[in-house]
Amino acid sequence: MRIEKDFLGSREIPEEALYGIHALRAKENFPDQTPFHTEWYKSTGLVKLACYETYERYSKALYKKYHNKKIPVRIIPENIINALKQAAEEVSEGLHRDHFIIPAMQGGAGTSINMNINEIITNRALQIMGKQPGDYESTDPIEHANIFQSTNDVIPTSLKISIIQSLQNLEEQINKVRKQIEFLENKYRNALRIGYTQMQEAVPSSFGKLFSTYNEALSRDWWRVSKAFERIKVVNLGGSAIGTGLTVPTYFIMEVVPSLQRLTGLPITRSENLPDTTSNLDAFVEIHAILKSHAVNLEKIVSDIRLLSSDLKNNKEITIPQKQVGSSIMPGKTNPVIPEFVISSMHKVYSNDSLVSGLSGQGNLELNAYLPVIGHAILESLKLLIAANSTIELNLIKGMQIETKSALKNLLKSPSITTALTPYIGYNKAGTLAKEMKKENLDIFEVNDKYKFLSKEKIERILSEDNLLKLGFRINDLLD
Repeated sequence: MRIEKDFLGSREIPEEALYGIHALRAKENFPDQTPFHTEWYKSTGLVKLACYETYERYSKALYKKYHNKKIPVRIIPENIINALKQAAEEVSEGLHRDHFIIPAMQGGAGTSINMNINEIITNRALQIMGKQPGDYESTDPIEHANIFQSTNDVIPTSLKISIIQSLQNLEEQINKVRKQIEFLENKYRNALRIGYTQMQEAVPSSFGKLFSTYNEALSRDWWRVSKAFERIKVVNLGGSAIGTGLTVPTYFIMEVVPSLQRLTGLPITRSENLPDTTSNLDAFVEIHAILKSHAVNLEKIVSDIRLLSSDLKNNKEITIPQKQVGSSIMPGKTNPVIPEFVISSMHKVYSNDSLVSGLSGQGNLELNAYLPVIGHAILESLKLLIAANSTIELNLIKGMQIETKSALKNLLKSPSITTALTPYIGYNKAGTLAKEMKKENLDIFEVNDKYKFLSKEKIERILSEDNLLKLGFRINDLLD
């Protein structure tokens, strides 16, 4: 064991641990088991790397300007900066994750996150330089690893990086599902089915129109997610504790975000009002509202498919893939587990939206102390949406069967089909046909043979795909 100290006292730390006293205290204070998102951990390593690279250029600029004079600030030796850079790069790749011991649910505005990563980077840098972890006389988690940084600019910036990267993944997944839905829309464009309102048979429609509604909704989701980048790309890195840049060189403030741009390849930009970006988290509320909108559309889509494929409907028209055994006591039973997974996950997104909104409003004056929990909720929602889209694509849409013959047969036997006749014979006569169809279990042709309101040829023209699926009718249609 090694002994580490802070102004509160001293603690024993395992000899080879890359974490230190700050992380240990936080772990004891926040006895939660919810894992911190690895994506956020890795992006914090990237932010740290950008800071060290910027510091390196800053120190070289100082040497150049004061080459024959005493430099008016303390300079970190080149070998330490190089070791810090290597350690930060390793963190950005997800290495040493087991030494990050802070849970997702925590207090302190992210200081524990920042300090745990500072300790990992410092102690790994010490190993790189051939020294032992805990040798802070040589390299210190605050004096060196945290140079020109604050929790309040590093941690929200790294959160935004991880969110942007996850949004890119979500955008791709939405498009994959949308393309499959679009394929079904085109394939079954003219395949007639019964349309429903309020869970009751309504008027004739088609599978093409049904899938077109999903395609349009997913297209809007894709567009909104693509625009979310604009809402989240503004960062406060370089602003230090409250966005005023106190204790940070102007050179660093101007150059650190461009450094991060180069490392990430993302179009992030420095805020024009650093205190605003530090204290106000409404951008997170806005993008999570976009995620919630997508969750609503996914729930609607899978709920429809679950209903249309259920055993509650005779001669069901949609059959979804059988993915796993559905019962421990009922042989041969399978369940709509994919829609159920998606619906459950989307309700978690809804609850996260309430959390993000509520805690974002809990910011006080120059800072919001609840950023860690807000960030965790957003990343969790992103992962759930990515997973939902992925399983919809792979395990629900692929292999789904549309029974077009059954759908047409059901439509012709549905009293709702008589609605198409009302422009020709009126509401009351159409109602007579509907009542007889329901009473005698007859299709539209059979019941019309009895009442002879229209010729068979006329009904066939009225109930043709082209006529039923066109938008409205014209007077000439009634004169044929």
